[in-house]
Amino acid sequence: PGMKPGPDSTGMINISHGCTGVAARACSLVGLEPAKVVEILKDRPSWHWDCRQLTKLYSSNVGNNGTIEVLYMQMYAPTTLAPARDFCTLRYTSPLEDGSYVICERSLNNTHGPPTAPHMQSFVRAEMLPCGYLIRPCEGSGSILIIVDHMDLESWTVPEVLRPLYESSAALAHKITIPALRYLRHLAQAAGVEIPGVRRPAAVRSLSQRLARGFNDAVNGFGDDGWTTVPSDGTDDVTVAIKSNYNARELGDQFTSGTAGVLCAKASMLLQNVPPALLVRFLREHRSEWADYGAAANSTSALQINNFGILDTHGDVCISQVLQQPIHAVEDDEFLELIKLEGREEGSTLPRDIFLLQLCSGLEENTAGASAQMVFAPIDISIPDDVPLLPSGFRAIPLDNCLLDAGSPSRTLDLASTLDVGSTNGKYANNAVFHLRSVLTLAFQFSFHSHMQESATTMSRQYVRNVVSTVQRLAMALAPSRLSPHMGSSRQMPGTPEGVNYARWICRSYK
Repeated sequence: PGMKPGPDSTGMINISHGCTGVAARACSLVGLEPAKVVEILKDRPSWHWDCRQLTKLYSSNVGNNGTIEVLYMQMYAPTTLAPARDFCTLRYTSPLEDGSYVICERSLNNTHGPPTAPHMQSFVRAEMLPCGYLIRPCEGSGSILIIVDHMDLESWTVPEVLRPLYESSAALAHKITIPALRYLRHLAQAAGVEIPGVRRPAAVRSLSQRLARGFNDAVNGFGDDGWTTVPSDGTDDVTVAIKSNYNARELGDQFTSGTAGVLCAKASMLLQNVPPALLVRFLREHRSEWADYGAAANSTSALQINNFGILDTHGDVCISQVLQQPIHAVEDDEFLELIKLEGREEGSTLPRDIFLLQLCSGLEENTAGASAQMVFAPIDISIPDDVPLLPSGFRAIPLDNCLLDAGSPSRTLDLASTLDVGSTNGKYANNAVFHLRSVLTLAFQFSFHSHMQESATTMSRQYVRNVVSTVQRLAMALAPSRLSPHMGSSRQMPGTPEGVNYARWICRSYK
Protein backbone atom coordinates (compact mmCIF):
# COMPACT_ATOMS: atom_id res chain seq x y z
CA PRO A 1 0.00 0.00 0.00
CA GLY A 2 1.14 3.51 -0.78
CA MET A 3 3.60 2.48 -3.48
CA LYS A 4 4.08 5.14 -6.12
CA PRO A 5 4.82 4.39 -9.78
CA GLY A 6 8.36 4.65 -11.03
CA PRO A 7 11.62 2.73 -10.76
CA ASP A 8 12.97 4.60 -7.73
CA SER A 9 10.17 5.45 -5.33
CA THR A 10 9.64 4.84 -1.66
CA GLY A 11 6.23 3.61 -0.67
CA MET A 12 6.27 3.38 3.11
CA ILE A 13 8.56 3.59 6.11
CA ASN A 14 7.27 2.20 9.41
CA ILE A 15 8.75 2.59 12.86
CA SER A 16 7.95 0.58 15.95
CA HIS A 17 7.08 1.80 19.43
CA GLY A 18 7.07 -0.42 22.49
CA CYS A 19 9.28 -3.20 21.13
CA THR A 20 12.67 -4.21 22.51
CA GLY A 21 15.17 -1.63 21.30
CA VAL A 22 14.38 0.49 18.24
CA ALA A 23 13.11 -0.71 14.86
CA ALA A 24 12.28 0.62 11.41
CA ARG A 25 10.94 -1.02 8.26
CA ALA A 26 10.79 0.25 4.68
CA CYS A 27 9.53 -0.92 1.31
CA SER A 28 10.87 0.64 -1.88
CA LEU A 29 11.24 0.24 -5.63
CA VAL A 30 14.87 0.50 -6.75
CA GLY A 31 16.11 0.84 -10.32
CA LEU A 32 18.93 -1.69 -9.88
CA GLU A 33 19.08 -5.43 -10.37
CA PRO A 34 18.77 -7.60 -7.21
CA ALA A 35 22.37 -8.88 -7.31
CA LYS A 36 23.68 -5.30 -7.49
CA VAL A 37 21.45 -4.22 -4.59
CA VAL A 38 22.81 -7.08 -2.48
CA GLU A 39 26.40 -6.05 -3.21
CA ILE A 40 25.72 -2.44 -2.24
CA LEU A 41 23.78 -3.16 0.95
CA LYS A 42 26.47 -5.53 2.25
CA ASP A 43 29.09 -2.79 1.81
CA ARG A 44 27.69 -0.78 4.71
CA PRO A 45 30.53 1.82 5.02
CA SER A 46 29.81 3.02 1.45
CA TRP A 47 26.34 4.31 2.36
CA HIS A 48 26.25 4.46 6.16
CA TRP A 49 28.64 7.27 7.07
CA ASP A 50 28.25 6.58 10.79
CA CYS A 51 29.89 3.18 10.20
CA ARG A 52 33.55 3.55 11.12
CA GLN A 53 34.69 0.03 10.40
CA LEU A 54 33.28 -3.28 9.11
CA THR A 55 35.58 -6.29 9.42
CA LYS A 56 34.86 -9.83 8.25
CA LEU A 57 36.09 -12.23 10.93
CA TYR A 58 34.89 -15.44 9.31
CA SER A 59 33.19 -16.48 6.07
CA SER A 60 31.99 -19.81 4.68
CA ASN A 61 29.84 -21.04 1.80
CA VAL A 62 26.72 -23.01 2.68
CA GLY A 63 24.02 -24.80 0.72
CA ASN A 64 21.91 -23.11 -1.98
CA ASN A 65 24.85 -20.87 -2.96
CA GLY A 66 24.52 -18.99 0.29
CA THR A 67 27.22 -17.52 2.52
CA ILE A 68 27.50 -17.12 6.26
CA GLU A 69 29.77 -14.48 7.79
CA VAL A 70 30.84 -13.31 11.24
CA LEU A 71 31.27 -9.52 11.21
CA TYR A 72 32.63 -6.91 13.58
CA MET A 73 31.29 -3.37 13.10
CA GLN A 74 32.08 -0.07 14.81
CA MET A 75 29.72 2.93 14.69
CA TYR A 76 30.65 6.51 15.51
CA ALA A 77 29.03 8.31 18.42
CA PRO A 78 27.08 11.36 17.16
CA THR A 79 28.12 13.57 20.11
CA THR A 80 30.96 13.99 22.59
CA LEU A 81 28.65 13.07 25.48
CA ALA A 82 28.40 9.28 24.98
CA PRO A 83 30.71 6.46 23.86
CA ALA A 84 30.55 4.86 20.41
CA ARG A 85 28.84 1.51 19.71
CA ASP A 86 30.13 -1.71 18.23
CA PHE A 87 28.50 -4.97 17.12
CA CYS A 88 29.55 -8.56 16.54
CA THR A 89 27.02 -10.15 14.17
CA LEU A 90 26.25 -13.23 12.14
CA ARG A 91 25.10 -12.51 8.57
CA TYR A 92 23.49 -14.99 6.18
CA THR A 93 23.00 -14.27 2.48
CA SER A 94 21.21 -16.56 0.06
CA PRO A 95 19.48 -16.44 -3.36
CA LEU A 96 15.95 -17.84 -3.59
CA GLU A 97 14.37 -19.94 -6.32
CA ASP A 98 12.36 -17.03 -7.79
CA GLY A 99 15.46 -14.84 -8.29
CA SER A 100 15.09 -13.01 -4.99
CA TYR A 101 17.81 -12.57 -2.39
CA VAL A 102 17.58 -12.58 1.38
CA ILE A 103 20.10 -11.10 3.85
CA CYS A 104 19.58 -11.91 7.52
CA GLU A 105 21.70 -10.54 10.36
CA ARG A 106 21.73 -10.65 14.16
CA SER A 107 24.18 -10.24 17.03
CA LEU A 108 26.29 -13.07 18.34
CA ASN A 109 27.04 -13.80 21.97
CA ASN A 110 28.89 -16.53 23.77
CA THR A 111 25.85 -18.80 23.78
CA HIS A 112 25.71 -19.12 19.99
CA GLY A 113 28.93 -21.10 19.57
CA PRO A 114 30.98 -19.09 17.02
CA PRO A 115 33.71 -16.89 18.52
CA THR A 116 32.84 -13.25 19.08
CA ALA A 117 35.02 -10.16 18.88
CA PRO A 118 36.54 -9.06 22.20
CA HIS A 119 35.17 -5.93 23.81
CA MET A 120 37.07 -2.85 22.71
CA GLN A 121 38.01 0.13 24.82
CA SER A 122 35.99 3.30 24.04
CA PHE A 123 33.06 1.22 22.69
CA VAL A 124 29.83 -0.09 24.20
CA ARG A 125 28.75 -3.45 22.77
CA ALA A 126 25.24 -2.97 21.35
CA GLU A 127 22.89 -5.66 20.08
CA MET A 128 21.57 -6.11 16.58
CA LEU A 129 18.27 -7.95 16.86
CA PRO A 130 17.05 -10.12 13.93
CA CYS A 131 16.89 -7.86 10.86
CA GLY A 132 17.90 -7.77 7.21
CA TYR A 133 16.77 -7.27 3.61
CA LEU A 134 14.54 -9.01 1.10
CA ILE A 135 15.27 -8.07 -2.52
CA ARG A 136 12.83 -9.26 -5.18
CA PRO A 137 13.14 -8.80 -8.96
CA CYS A 138 10.60 -6.38 -10.40
CA GLU A 139 8.79 -6.89 -13.68
CA GLY A 140 10.74 -5.29 -16.52
CA SER A 141 13.78 -4.16 -14.48
CA GLY A 142 14.77 -3.09 -11.03
CA SER A 143 13.98 -4.55 -7.65
CA ILE A 144 11.47 -4.41 -4.82
CA LEU A 145 13.39 -3.89 -1.57
CA ILE A 146 12.13 -4.55 1.95
CA ILE A 147 14.38 -3.37 4.79
CA VAL A 148 14.06 -4.22 8.49
CA ASP A 149 16.45 -2.53 10.95
CA HIS A 150 16.23 -3.54 14.62
CA MET A 151 18.78 -2.66 17.31
CA ASP A 152 19.18 -2.32 21.05
CA LEU A 153 21.62 0.57 21.50
CA GLU A 154 21.99 0.10 25.28
CA SER A 155 20.51 3.47 26.13
CA TRP A 156 21.17 2.93 29.84
CA THR A 157 24.88 3.61 29.21
CA VAL A 158 24.35 7.24 28.13
CA PRO A 159 23.39 10.32 30.17
CA GLU A 160 19.67 10.56 30.80
CA VAL A 161 19.28 13.66 28.66
CA LEU A 162 20.55 11.73 25.63
CA ARG A 163 18.44 8.61 26.09
CA PRO A 164 15.61 9.72 23.79
CA LEU A 165 18.13 9.70 20.94
CA TYR A 166 19.05 6.07 21.64
CA GLU A 167 15.43 5.02 22.24
CA SER A 168 13.93 6.57 19.12
CA SER A 169 12.93 4.43 16.17
CA ALA A 170 12.52 7.60 14.12
CA ALA A 171 16.17 8.46 14.71
CA LEU A 172 17.18 4.94 13.65
CA ALA A 173 15.19 5.34 10.43
CA HIS A 174 16.93 8.63 9.65
CA LYS A 175 20.41 7.32 10.45
CA ILE A 176 20.33 3.90 8.77
CA THR A 177 17.14 2.99 6.88
CA ILE A 178 16.67 6.18 4.86
CA PRO A 179 20.40 6.60 3.94
CA ALA A 180 20.39 3.10 2.45
CA LEU A 181 17.39 3.95 0.26
CA ARG A 182 18.82 7.30 -0.73
CA TYR A 183 22.14 5.80 -1.76
CA LEU A 184 20.50 3.11 -3.88
CA ARG A 185 18.33 5.69 -5.59
CA HIS A 186 21.33 7.96 -6.14
CA LEU A 187 23.30 5.17 -7.83
CA ALA A 188 20.35 4.24 -10.03
CA GLN A 189 19.86 7.84 -11.15
CA ALA A 190 23.57 8.67 -11.54
CA ALA A 191 24.01 5.78 -13.95
CA GLY A 192 22.01 7.59 -16.61
CA VAL A 193 22.03 11.25 -15.56
CA GLU A 194 24.86 13.72 -16.11
CA ILE A 195 25.11 16.40 -13.44
CA PRO A 196 25.85 19.84 -14.99
CA GLY A 197 29.40 20.91 -14.22
CA VAL A 198 30.27 17.61 -12.55
CA ARG A 199 31.98 14.96 -14.64
CA ARG A 200 32.34 12.40 -11.89
CA PRO A 201 29.46 12.10 -9.42
CA ALA A 202 31.47 9.41 -7.59
CA ALA A 203 34.21 11.98 -6.93
CA VAL A 204 31.66 14.36 -5.39
CA ARG A 205 30.42 11.65 -3.07
CA SER A 206 34.00 10.70 -2.19
CA LEU A 207 34.74 14.26 -1.07
CA SER A 208 31.51 14.32 0.93
CA GLN A 209 32.45 11.08 2.63
CA ARG A 210 35.94 12.35 3.47
CA LEU A 211 34.44 15.42 5.12
CA ALA A 212 31.81 13.45 7.05
CA ARG A 213 34.26 10.77 8.17
CA GLY A 214 36.90 13.32 9.19
CA PHE A 215 34.36 15.19 11.31
CA ASN A 216 33.21 11.95 12.96
CA ASP A 217 36.83 11.04 13.70
CA ALA A 218 37.33 14.43 15.34
CA VAL A 219 34.17 14.19 17.46
CA ASN A 220 35.04 10.68 18.69
CA GLY A 221 38.84 11.03 19.02
CA PHE A 222 39.69 7.31 19.13
CA GLY A 223 43.05 6.37 20.59
CA ASP A 224 43.81 3.92 17.77
CA ASP A 225 43.66 6.88 15.37
CA GLY A 226 46.44 8.57 17.31
CA TRP A 227 44.32 11.00 19.38
CA THR A 228 45.47 11.83 22.92
CA THR A 229 43.23 13.82 25.26
CA VAL A 230 44.85 16.85 26.89
CA PRO A 231 44.21 17.21 30.65
CA SER A 232 41.47 19.67 31.53
CA ASP A 233 42.25 23.19 32.69
CA GLY A 234 39.75 22.81 35.54
CA THR A 235 36.60 23.40 33.49
CA ASP A 236 35.25 20.41 31.59
CA ASP A 237 33.14 22.30 29.05
CA VAL A 238 35.67 21.94 26.19
CA THR A 239 37.65 18.79 25.37
CA VAL A 240 40.97 19.08 23.55
CA ALA A 241 42.66 16.15 21.82
CA ILE A 242 45.92 16.12 19.90
CA LYS A 243 47.51 14.07 17.12
CA SER A 244 51.27 14.51 17.13
CA ASN A 245 54.30 13.47 15.10
CA TYR A 246 53.07 14.49 11.68
CA ASN A 247 55.56 15.14 8.94
CA ALA A 248 55.20 18.90 8.56
CA ARG A 249 54.54 18.82 4.82
CA GLU A 250 51.64 16.38 5.31
CA LEU A 251 49.62 19.23 6.78
CA GLY A 252 50.03 21.75 4.00
CA ASP A 253 52.27 24.40 2.54
CA GLN A 254 52.10 26.59 5.67
CA PHE A 255 54.61 24.22 7.28
CA THR A 256 57.99 24.09 5.58
CA SER A 257 60.02 22.00 8.03
CA GLY A 258 60.03 20.30 11.39
CA THR A 259 57.22 18.39 13.06
CA ALA A 260 53.61 19.44 13.41
CA GLY A 261 50.41 18.24 14.95
CA VAL A 262 46.65 18.42 14.65
CA LEU A 263 44.57 19.73 17.52
CA CYS A 264 40.81 19.27 17.94
CA ALA A 265 38.77 21.33 20.39
CA LYS A 266 35.18 20.12 20.81
CA ALA A 267 32.12 20.59 22.97
CA SER A 268 28.43 19.68 23.16
CA MET A 269 25.58 21.71 24.59
CA LEU A 270 21.84 21.38 25.13
CA LEU A 271 19.57 23.80 23.28
CA GLN A 272 15.88 24.55 23.84
CA ASN A 273 13.10 25.34 21.36
CA VAL A 274 15.27 25.72 18.25
CA PRO A 275 14.76 23.25 15.37
CA PRO A 276 18.16 21.85 14.31
CA ALA A 277 17.64 22.77 10.67
CA LEU A 278 16.88 26.41 11.52
CA LEU A 279 19.94 26.81 13.74
CA VAL A 280 22.45 25.21 11.35
CA ARG A 281 20.97 27.08 8.40
CA PHE A 282 21.48 30.34 10.28
CA LEU A 283 25.09 29.43 11.13
CA ARG A 284 25.72 28.73 7.46
CA GLU A 285 24.21 31.99 6.24
CA HIS A 286 25.76 34.18 8.96
CA ARG A 287 29.30 32.91 9.42
CA SER A 288 30.54 36.26 10.68
CA GLU A 289 28.22 36.00 13.70
CA TRP A 290 30.16 33.09 15.24
CA ALA A 291 33.61 33.26 13.59
CA ASP A 292 35.75 35.45 15.87
CA TYR A 293 38.14 37.09 13.42
CA GLY A 294 39.71 39.19 16.16
CA ALA A 295 40.65 36.09 18.13
CA ALA A 296 42.16 34.63 15.00
CA ALA A 297 44.36 37.65 14.48
CA ASN A 298 45.76 37.39 18.00
CA SER A 299 46.63 33.70 17.80
CA THR A 300 48.37 33.24 14.48
CA SER A 301 51.74 32.67 16.10
CA ALA A 302 50.55 29.36 17.53
CA LEU A 303 47.63 28.20 15.42
CA GLN A 304 46.82 27.78 11.77
CA ILE A 305 43.38 29.28 12.27
CA ASN A 306 42.41 28.99 8.61
CA ASN A 307 41.86 25.29 9.23
CA PHE A 308 38.51 26.00 10.79
CA GLY A 309 37.25 28.60 8.42
CA ILE A 310 38.40 31.98 9.67
CA LEU A 311 41.27 34.15 8.49
CA ASP A 312 44.22 35.19 10.57
CA THR A 313 43.92 38.82 9.60
CA HIS A 314 43.22 42.19 11.19
CA GLY A 315 41.45 43.43 8.09
CA ASP A 316 38.00 42.91 6.69
CA VAL A 317 36.90 39.49 5.56
CA CYS A 318 34.69 38.96 2.55
CA ILE A 319 32.84 35.66 2.20
CA SER A 320 31.65 34.52 -1.20
CA GLN A 321 30.40 31.32 -2.75
CA VAL A 322 32.60 30.26 -5.64
CA LEU A 323 30.16 27.84 -7.23
CA GLN A 324 26.95 29.41 -8.46
CA GLN A 325 24.99 26.31 -7.49
CA PRO A 326 25.85 23.80 -4.73
CA ILE A 327 26.68 20.28 -5.91
CA HIS A 328 24.26 17.74 -4.50
CA ALA A 329 26.09 14.70 -3.14
CA VAL A 330 23.11 12.34 -2.89
CA GLU A 331 19.87 14.26 -2.42
CA ASP A 332 18.90 17.91 -2.78
CA ASP A 333 19.12 18.30 0.99
CA GLU A 334 22.76 17.15 1.10
CA PHE A 335 25.13 19.29 -0.90
CA LEU A 336 28.72 20.43 -1.31
CA GLU A 337 29.72 24.04 -1.80
CA LEU A 338 33.00 25.87 -2.23
CA ILE A 339 33.37 28.97 -0.05
CA LYS A 340 35.95 31.67 -0.65
CA LEU A 341 37.19 33.81 2.25
CA GLU A 342 38.93 36.93 1.00
CA GLY A 343 41.28 38.90 3.23
CA ARG A 344 44.74 40.38 3.47
CA GLU A 345 47.91 39.28 5.20
CA GLU A 346 48.73 41.19 8.37
CA GLY A 347 51.11 44.04 7.59
CA SER A 348 50.77 43.54 3.84
CA THR A 349 48.60 44.81 1.03
CA LEU A 350 48.73 41.45 -0.72
CA PRO A 351 45.43 39.55 -0.79
CA ARG A 352 45.13 36.18 0.88
CA ASP A 353 42.26 33.91 -0.06
CA ILE A 354 41.21 30.68 1.61
CA PHE A 355 38.88 28.14 0.04
CA LEU A 356 36.64 25.97 2.16
CA LEU A 357 34.92 22.83 0.96
CA GLN A 358 31.64 22.69 2.88
CA LEU A 359 29.16 19.83 3.29
CA CYS A 360 25.65 20.66 4.49
CA SER A 361 22.82 18.25 5.21
CA GLY A 362 19.42 18.38 6.85
CA LEU A 363 19.01 22.15 6.42
CA GLU A 364 15.54 21.81 4.92
CA GLU A 365 14.30 18.94 7.08
CA ASN A 366 12.07 19.47 10.09
CA THR A 367 10.90 15.87 10.33
CA ALA A 368 11.17 14.33 13.78
CA GLY A 369 14.41 12.48 14.30
CA ALA A 370 16.23 14.36 11.52
CA SER A 371 19.54 16.01 12.40
CA ALA A 372 21.30 18.86 10.60
CA GLN A 373 25.00 19.51 10.16
CA MET A 374 27.50 21.80 8.48
CA VAL A 375 31.07 20.53 8.03
CA PHE A 376 33.88 22.41 6.31
CA ALA A 377 37.61 22.07 5.67
CA PRO A 378 40.27 24.14 3.87
CA ILE A 379 41.13 22.75 0.48
CA ASP A 380 43.23 23.53 -2.58
CA ILE A 381 44.19 21.72 -5.75
CA SER A 382 47.50 20.60 -4.24
CA ILE A 383 45.84 18.34 -1.64
CA PRO A 384 46.14 14.71 -2.83
CA ASP A 385 43.46 12.12 -2.21
CA ASP A 386 45.52 10.25 0.39
CA VAL A 387 46.02 13.29 2.66
CA PRO A 388 43.30 13.61 5.33
CA LEU A 389 41.22 16.75 5.36
CA LEU A 390 40.79 18.58 8.66
CA PRO A 391 37.01 19.06 8.86
CA SER A 392 35.37 21.24 11.48
CA GLY A 393 31.75 22.14 11.98
CA PHE A 394 28.43 21.80 13.76
CA ARG A 395 25.93 18.97 14.18
CA ALA A 396 22.50 19.51 15.76
CA ILE A 397 20.42 16.47 16.78
CA PRO A 398 16.85 16.60 18.13
CA LEU A 399 16.29 14.80 21.42
CA ASP A 400 12.51 14.97 21.83
CA ASN A 401 11.70 12.23 19.34
CA CYS A 402 8.99 11.05 21.73
CA LEU A 403 6.76 13.62 20.00
CA LEU A 404 6.76 11.28 17.02
CA ASP A 405 7.40 7.87 18.55
CA ALA A 406 4.60 7.96 21.10
CA GLY A 407 1.30 6.40 20.19
CA SER A 408 0.19 3.00 19.03
CA PRO A 409 2.48 -0.04 19.44
CA SER A 410 3.28 0.02 15.73
CA ARG A 411 2.96 3.35 14.00
CA THR A 412 3.34 4.24 10.32
CA LEU A 413 4.98 7.59 9.67
CA ASP A 414 5.47 9.49 6.47
CA LEU A 415 9.24 9.51 6.84
CA ALA A 416 9.34 8.56 3.18
CA SER A 417 8.47 12.18 2.48
CA THR A 418 12.00 13.10 3.53
CA LEU A 419 13.14 11.50 0.28
CA ASP A 420 10.93 13.86 -1.72
CA VAL A 421 12.20 17.42 -1.95
CA GLY A 422 9.66 20.06 -1.04
CA SER A 423 7.37 17.76 0.88
CA THR A 424 5.96 19.09 4.13
CA ASN A 425 4.53 15.83 5.43
CA GLY A 426 5.83 14.38 8.68
CA LYS A 427 7.14 17.67 10.06
CA TYR A 428 6.86 18.89 13.62
CA ALA A 429 3.60 20.50 14.54
CA ASN A 430 3.92 24.19 15.30
CA ASN A 431 3.28 23.73 19.01
CA ALA A 432 5.92 20.98 19.19
CA VAL A 433 8.67 23.54 18.53
CA PHE A 434 8.01 25.10 21.93
CA HIS A 435 9.03 21.85 23.66
CA LEU A 436 11.89 20.86 21.37
CA ARG A 437 15.27 20.01 22.85
CA SER A 438 18.36 19.31 20.82
CA VAL A 439 22.05 18.72 21.41
CA LEU A 440 24.58 20.70 19.39
CA THR A 441 28.06 19.24 18.95
CA LEU A 442 30.83 21.40 17.54
CA ALA A 443 34.41 20.45 16.77
CA PHE A 444 37.24 22.53 15.31
CA GLN A 445 40.45 21.06 13.94
CA PHE A 446 43.60 22.93 13.05
CA SER A 447 47.30 22.32 12.71
CA PHE A 448 50.07 23.76 14.85
CA HIS A 449 53.84 23.68 15.29
CA SER A 450 54.82 21.01 17.80
CA HIS A 451 56.94 23.36 19.90
CA MET A 452 53.85 25.54 20.54
CA GLN A 453 51.49 22.82 21.73
CA GLU A 454 50.76 24.37 25.13
CA SER A 455 49.84 27.81 23.82
CA ALA A 456 47.84 26.26 20.96
CA THR A 457 45.80 24.23 23.46
CA THR A 458 45.00 27.29 25.57
CA MET A 459 44.00 29.41 22.59
CA SER A 460 41.82 26.69 21.06
CA ARG A 461 39.91 26.22 24.31
CA GLN A 462 39.20 29.93 24.53
CA TYR A 463 38.13 30.11 20.91
CA VAL A 464 35.63 27.25 21.28
CA ARG A 465 34.24 28.79 24.46
CA ASN A 466 33.66 32.00 22.54
CA VAL A 467 31.86 30.12 19.79
CA VAL A 468 29.72 28.24 22.33
CA SER A 469 28.73 31.50 24.02
CA THR A 470 27.82 33.07 20.68
CA VAL A 471 25.78 30.08 19.54
CA GLN A 472 23.86 30.08 22.83
CA ARG A 473 22.91 33.72 22.29
CA LEU A 474 21.90 33.03 18.70
CA ALA A 475 19.78 30.06 19.78
CA MET A 476 17.94 32.19 22.32
CA ALA A 477 17.29 34.82 19.67
CA LEU A 478 16.07 32.27 17.14
CA ALA A 479 13.79 30.45 19.58
CA PRO A 480 10.14 31.43 19.10
CA SER A 481 8.54 33.25 21.99
CA ARG A 482 6.40 31.16 24.31
CA LEU A 483 2.87 32.28 23.57
CA SER A 484 0.22 31.99 26.24
CA PRO A 485 -2.02 28.94 25.74
CA HIS A 486 -5.02 31.28 26.04
CA MET A 487 -3.95 33.28 23.01
CA GLY A 488 -5.60 32.32 19.78
CA SER A 489 -3.87 31.74 16.48
CA SER A 490 -5.09 35.13 15.29
CA ARG A 491 -2.63 36.80 17.66
CA GLN A 492 0.41 35.07 16.17
CA MET A 493 2.82 37.00 14.03
CA PRO A 494 2.29 36.73 10.25
CA GLY A 495 4.83 35.21 7.88
CA THR A 496 6.87 32.05 7.85
CA PRO A 497 8.47 30.86 11.14
CA GLU A 498 11.95 31.44 9.69
CA GLY A 499 11.07 35.00 8.61
CA VAL A 500 9.58 35.82 11.99
CA ASN A 501 12.61 34.42 13.82
CA TYR A 502 15.06 36.33 11.60
CA ALA A 503 13.13 39.57 12.12
CA ARG A 504 13.09 39.06 15.89
CA TRP A 505 16.82 38.32 15.94
CA ILE A 506 17.61 41.47 13.92
CA CYS A 507 15.58 43.61 16.31
CA ARG A 508 17.30 42.15 19.36
CA SER A 509 20.74 42.65 17.85
CA TYR A 510 20.22 46.42 17.92
CA LYS A 511 19.63 46.48 21.69
